[in-house]
Amino acid sequence: MTSTTPTDPPATGRVRQGEILLEARGISKRFGEVLANDTVSLTLRAGEIHALLGENGAGKSTLVKILYGALEPNGGTLHWQGREVTIASPAEARQLGIGMVFQHFSLFEALTVAENIALALPKGTAMRELSARIRDVSRDYGLTLDPDAIVADLPVGIRQRIEIVRCLLQEPRLIIMDEPTSVLTPQEADQLFLTLERLTAEGCAILYISHRLEEVKRICHHATVMRHGKVISECDPAQETAASLARMMVGSAVHDLDRGPRPEAGAVRLELRGLSAPADGPFSVAIDNVDLKVRGGEVVAIAGIAGNGQGELFDLVSGERLSAPDAVQIDGQSAGRSSITARRRAGAAFVPEERLGHGAVPGLRLSENIVLTRHSTGDGLVRGGFVDRDRSRQLEQRLKSNFDVRMSHDDAEARALSGGNLQKFVIGRELDRRPGVLVVNQPTWGVDAGAAALIRQELIDLSRQGSAVVVISQDLDEIFEIADRIAVISRGRMSDAEPAEAMTRERIGLLMGGMDEGQGGATHAA
Repeated sequence: MTSTTPTDPPATGRVRQGEILLEARGISKRFGEVLANDTVSLTLRAGEIHALLGENGAGKSTLVKILYGALEPNGGTLHWQGREVTIASPAEARQLGIGMVFQHFSLFEALTVAENIALALPKGTAMRELSARIRDVSRDYGLTLDPDAIVADLPVGIRQRIEIVRCLLQEPRLIIMDEPTSVLTPQEADQLFLTLERLTAEGCAILYISHRLEEVKRICHHATVMRHGKVISECDPAQETAASLARMMVGSAVHDLDRGPRPEAGAVRLELRGLSAPADGPFSVAIDNVDLKVRGGEVVAIAGIAGNGQGELFDLVSGERLSAPDAVQIDGQSAGRSSITARRRAGAAFVPEERLGHGAVPGLRLSENIVLTRHSTGDGLVRGGFVDRDRSRQLEQRLKSNFDVRMSHDDAEARALSGGNLQKFVIGRELDRRPGVLVVNQPTWGVDAGAAALIRQELIDLSRQGSAVVVISQDLDEIFEIADRIAVISRGRMSDAEPAEAMTRERIGLLMGGMDEGQGGATHAA
């Protein structure tokens, strides 16, 4: 097998549309007793947007890490333009012509756009020359960037552009994209799709990973579906429905959500009154005069692009940061100066965006992670100052069963679970309490279609039982599926929560960008 090294020239020459660029043949990868990739084969062609689909834990991330040189396979071979190669590192992948745009950004906020891009390019590139190239390439592909802008000052959609332009400047012939629209407004996503069409017209291949099946149907020419580490199907996504694609991914039909009859408006269970707080760091967002009433029996969704104050708002509502006493009220009781534990005792529950490290301690077992948020909520987990380990393990088993949390062995450590399974555990831990108020940030981030449907149905069911549910989400499909009312947060200010049926994607997109459709100005505080 040929190893690509800095002294080996990459395969050169223009490729024809439809010509095979990369083949993975019988790729296998084992982690201990877990076979993450089981003789996986994949063919990527020039000019094609190829979707890679599968539920959480299906083996997608392992496969693309092998293609990008971040993992070494235990078996199988890779072929680049017909030549067998070993891709031993991301640097060797880039030398071949393989680039990757990751779901989670790898940018230094204190540096400029040009300085961040320079870090991924060969040393010795003159900054003035690089800045000119950034302007030219970003303009040509409809992803306009200011090379001199500080990353910390830029919204998330622009940061996504930086990642893509940085990749384009390496002149890749294959780009791997992991959930590229998860932080974009509908308008920004449309612009990205135009960019991908331009790239494929020029002969570039795109390997596209997304849980948003409607956009897969819209832009992808071919799809490979994985399940339990194996390729189980290939198809033309344009000829499928979102439901049929989801069925291929999970092996069974994904049930439609049952909204059920909405109960009559209940009492206000969570109220925010002029909630404000200064930015608590150089890269955080100030919360500016947020008003919101959430009644029992309803789901209120807060839409917005990441980095516009969602995390700061969650911290203030959950009690990780304190506010004026009356700025947060739970069931009519002032809670703005109350601790997280006091708010939980008052009947509230909270699920943060970051599941590993914030929602769960990586090195603790699941039963121990249950104790962390439920030790004071009347579950009998702590008696006389001692933890009832039998009780915590019973709860762990109940969550595992009720929320389909899959793990290699009972009561595993949190870090041993896949992202989607850990998300099901963290949300299930709070839903299992049947709290009167639930605030959840990004409930189905990175979760497959089956797990997402399970979580969303549970949120609806909780509200219909009389709880007030607040969902902070960047996924508009999710928001329209579950929300009774929708508000939009932009730069720390929040619009009025309006009935979901009165909102459109276009209006939400404008509000996400800080523009009120009716007034043409900044989003107004409710």
